[in-house]
Amino acid sequence: MTDLKHPSEELTKGDFTEVKKPFDLFCEWLEDAKASEPNDPNALSLATVDETGLPNVRMVLLKGVDERGFVFYTNFESTKGKELLSAGKAAMCFHWKSLRRQVRVRGPVVEVSADEADEYYQSRPRGSRIGAWASKQSRPLESRFALEKEVAKYTAKFGISDIPRPEYWSGMRLVPTSIEFWHDRPFRLHDRILFTRETPDKPWSKERLYP
Repeated sequence: MTDLKHPSEELTKGDFTEVKKPFDLFCEWLEDAKASEPNDPNALSLATVDETGLPNVRMVLLKGVDERGFVFYTNFESTKGKELLSAGKAAMCFHWKSLRRQVRVRGPVVEVSADEADEYYQSRPRGSRIGAWASKQSRPLESRFALEKEVAKYTAKFGISDIPRPEYWSGMRLVPTSIEFWHDRPFRLHDRILFTRETPDKPWSKERLYP
């Protein structure tokens, strides 16, 4: 008799529900995603709220993760940037379809240091650095030509010289107080593990959730 297994069973390495440190597990899953996802394994949906409490969500790229939190970069004058600075909190969701895994993160956000932002900014392609100057992110744009004119203006302005980081462009670190790991299981009886802590300086507690 053939032993038929659900696809997710073949993808599970041991019992992840026994892990005690959420960042260790996240980094392990991210490495798995880098080997299996067709593109952008570091992509995540980022949720913020406006002044009325109405949510906004969009895809961004994770640019750093360690015990301090999850780092991404943005224009602080954009809708996203304004909402992050105003509310001081956000939520993330990573979904790796090829692995049938999901990670949800919630917590306060803080600006990264100037040195950290400068280092990442200088690592970007030159065109992306010029784009940070040329794009008035989230604001009305009369035409594609108008954007191309701005790109040309700043390309000429900086020439072959160094391109400094704009003051309004930097990184945010989501410092999690909640991290939930989800793994697909047969018959929708999924595995869910939730790590929580009252504040970022407190220890983590862990509990298993019903699917």
